[in-house]
Amino acid sequence: MREERGKKEYDGIKGLAVTALVLASATGLGGVFRSLHFTEANILIVYVLGVLVTAVITASRMWSVLSSFCSVLLFNFLYTEPRFSLAAYDSGYPITFVIAFFAAIIASNLAIQLRKQAEQSALMAYRTKILLETNQILQKADSAEEIIRAAAGQIVKLIGKSVVYYDCVSGKLSEPSVCLAEGEVGKEIYTSLQEKKTAMRAFEMKKRAGAGTEVNTEARCQYLTIRNAESVYGVIGIALKGTELNTFENNLLLSILGECALALEKELYNRKREEAVTKAKNEELRANLLRSISHDLRTPLTSISGNAGILLNNDEVFDKEKRRQLYTDIYDDSMWLINLVENLLAVTRLEDSTMRMNMQVELVDEVIEEALKHISRKREEHKLLYVPSEELLLAKMDSRLIVQVLINLVENAMKYTQEGSTIEISTAKKDSMIEIAVADNGKGIKAEAKEKIFDMFYTAENKPADSRRGLGLGLFLVKSIVHVHGGTVSVKDNIPNGTIFTFTLQAEEVTINE
Repeated sequence: MREERGKKEYDGIKGLAVTALVLASATGLGGVFRSLHFTEANILIVYVLGVLVTAVITASRMWSVLSSFCSVLLFNFLYTEPRFSLAAYDSGYPITFVIAFFAAIIASNLAIQLRKQAEQSALMAYRTKILLETNQILQKADSAEEIIRAAAGQIVKLIGKSVVYYDCVSGKLSEPSVCLAEGEVGKEIYTSLQEKKTAMRAFEMKKRAGAGTEVNTEARCQYLTIRNAESVYGVIGIALKGTELNTFENNLLLSILGECALALEKELYNRKREEAVTKAKNEELRANLLRSISHDLRTPLTSISGNAGILLNNDEVFDKEKRRQLYTDIYDDSMWLINLVENLLAVTRLEDSTMRMNMQVELVDEVIEEALKHISRKREEHKLLYVPSEELLLAKMDSRLIVQVLINLVENAMKYTQEGSTIEISTAKKDSMIEIAVADNGKGIKAEAKEKIFDMFYTAENKPADSRRGLGLGLFLVKSIVHVHGGTVSVKDNIPNGTIFTFTLQAEEVTINE
């Protein structure tokens, strides 16, 4: 109310100043015309023009009427004979004055109407722009909170009133957030207990409540629900205490709330769809794991139990070489199962983002040597070579995970190459990355298999000699661990025959403190 009173006082002072200035300018120009011996009709036109200027600039019709009246008086007083009096020698002058007065009023009214129409057109264009802009903003919003916040901001721009908004979470209103109009300070008045109760009433009744309604009329805001025919997604409160919206503003407000409800409905649908897709993927993963585990664990477990049973029942019958062979088979099958379980656990932790990374700057040579210590006994059946780099290589890594990567790559090479094959590990620095390569001289990998070899549950067609095909997790785990470290992993042919797996790590500079 105080702001409106101040605006009226400002408009009054502005109108008076503009009227006085225009009358003074018209009088001065009339004096110039008289000195140039222009006719009285020309001077009268100048005053009519002044009335039009006043009508265009000022906000009230009162100043146009005042300008018309004063123009006739000044013209009569200054430029008709006898001058400097309100009398006139010509008997027709009073009629001229009356006609000039009403002509000036009519012209000013037309000017005022044109100005108001122009202002209204500009306002409608602006509000239409806001409405279109709102639709685009709501489409880009990613969450329900962002959608409601965006809608509130657009309402503030549309009607120039502060807005308080509540999101609906699990059937309950969240804590309020306030979007203040330009020039306003203090959000507390819009988040009081009274305002919250009014917002809750609107939410429960699914209709307007607060200022300008019959429900909780003492509230500062009028609260409207954001909803469709079935659900309520939130509540918007508009600071309308002591004011009201016109029909056009109200329709635009309802349009924005309708757009907001559609956006929230779409967001809820997308969220449920993503949850359903994630659930389906998890179910598929679980089913694949169960199917693969039931298939791939059966063979080694049967072998372990069978060999253990043979030893228990016939230990004294077998010679030392036969017993050693049975012990070796039990050990190999046990290690295979252990590696399988480790890979399963690591994949599960990576997929669930529950694995804790212990990033440290490590010497690459030491990590590779540590990995080689954990390679299976079958390394004796292959020529395993390590060619260290000539320079000292440091990389930031979780050494435990990188050891797992190296073990998987080397054992994969041993699994899919013939006995006596050569497996070579090499390192090199390229720009800011360290490349670690595991090369073999086996049969190689088909081109179509290279595109899928890092996928979960994918296994190559050429099965290993021990008949255990594996779950297809080893290389998938390699890719996942390397990506977590910010590196890349790739596979290519080893000319003339074989395969090279290469992965990269971020290099660290060696610092020497003198």
